[in-house]
Order: sequence, then C-alpha cells, then structure tokens
Amino acid sequence: MDNGRNGSPRRRILTWGGHDFTSGPADRAVRDHMLSLVEEPRPRVCLLPTASGDPAEQIRRFYNAFANGECEPSDLSLFRLARRPVALRDHLLAQDLICVGGGSMVNLLAVWEAHEIGAMLALAWKQGVVLAGQSAGALCWTEAGITRSSGRPLPAAGLGLLPGSLCVHYHQDPPRRAAYLAAVGNGMPGGYALDDYAGLLWEGDQVVAALSARRGARAFQVHAAGARVIETPVAATALRPAHVDRTPSEISEFRRLARAGWLG
Repeated sequence: MDNGRNGSPRRRILTWGGHDFTSGPADRAVRDHMLSLVEEPRPRVCLLPTASGDPAEQIRRFYNAFANGECEPSDLSLFRLARRPVALRDHLLAQDLICVGGGSMVNLLAVWEAHEIGAMLALAWKQGVVLAGQSAGALCWTEAGITRSSGRPLPAAGLGLLPGSLCVHYHQDPPRRAAYLAAVGNGMPGGYALDDYAGLLWEGDQVVAALSARRGARAFQVHAAGARVIETPVAATALRPAHVDRTPSEISEFRRLARAGWLG
C-alpha cells in the first residue's frame, strides 16, 4: 500500500473514458501508468470484469497485458463463483491495484450489491488499494453518470466515492455527450467528461492529474452556468509506454495500428 505524507493511506482512483487490454501503444501506456501508481516491486493486480458478464475474451486480454512478470494478475469472476469459489473480501483487500472493466454500469452495480462488492471496494480504497476502471468501470465510482445500460444514454447513480458526475466515450458517442450536457443542464451535478484514452487521476475527492494516452484524447470539466452548460478542456499529461516489448506479436500489432491510423 502507498501511504501519504501524514502516514495514512492515499486514496486514489484512476478513471478512463475507454481503453482495452491490447498490445497497442496506447493500451500499453495505460497499463504502464496504472502499474506506476503502485510502489510494490511486484504488485497484485485484479480484474473485475463484472460489467460485461465476466467474458472470457476480456479476461484473456487482461492476462496477456499483464503477463510480463512485473505483477501478479488475477481476476474475480462473480458469475463463476460456483465453479471457482473465492473469499471475496480477503482477495480484494489483498490487492495493490483493482481494475474494473467496461460494459453495463447498471448491471455491474446490481451484481456488486448482491455480493456487497461496493462496500469491499470502498474499504480497499480507504486502505490504499488503487482503484481503476474504464467506461462503466469509471462511471461506477462517481455520484452519477450517463450509461447505455438500457440502450439509450440515460443518467444513472454510481457508488458516490467520487463527487460529481462523469461521462465516458465523450466524442466517440455523440448521443451520450448530448445526454450528459442535457442532464447537467437539468440539475445533474457537474463533473468531467472523458474521450477514449483520456483519464483522470483522483486523490481523495480531488482530481490531481488529467492524462492522455492517445493524441487527441481529451478531458473536459463540465458545469452549468445559469441556462448554459460549459465544457472546459483540462490540460492533460501525454502518456507513452514505459518500454517496448520487442516480440513478433507486438511488432505485428504496432504495424496493424499504424496502418489503421490509430498511433499517436
């Protein structure tokens, strides 16, 4: 666990508008930054893929992303507890970093409530475990956000560990952005909006850094001012992978992304 200046655990959450566990440079930059937040020499990293129903493909990509020996990866599959029993509280509190995947925030919180996962994660956060998540895994920490759990983008309540509201996939999903601006204009607490590969690092209830793992990925502060809703860009630190894994699969993926125009 990482302690603050006064000796008490630092309460940190990393929220991403969207990312994946691929071998591409942007995703490696996200992974490397998450690991950099933990001072343990070989941190324990756990994936909670609940929001998508614990899909095998997401879990496989997670293990591939963290398979370089720098950490001890694990996953907590709530939909597979009958076959893989786990002492949930003990496992979560033993982690250094917990990653929450994307999917449906409404479904995520409903399943978590059945297993009391929200309370366990709040305790882990207070004890210094770094929490991280993208899409639904980012929305869930805030007071409110815009989710597509029912198809249309609609407001929904989160756990409330972080103040205010959040919108993800901001410019990648224009109807979601429009719904967020309308919701803030109609009384939803203001907050932040994140493009895919844009992130925010929170300490306690304050944003201490905005991050961008891909050129053009931006973060915005959003608030109502009378009848207007104002979007203010937040200056972000550009992230790059800490190192390049020179394996054939990495090189192949790099070339594929370059051809598709996703690099930089």
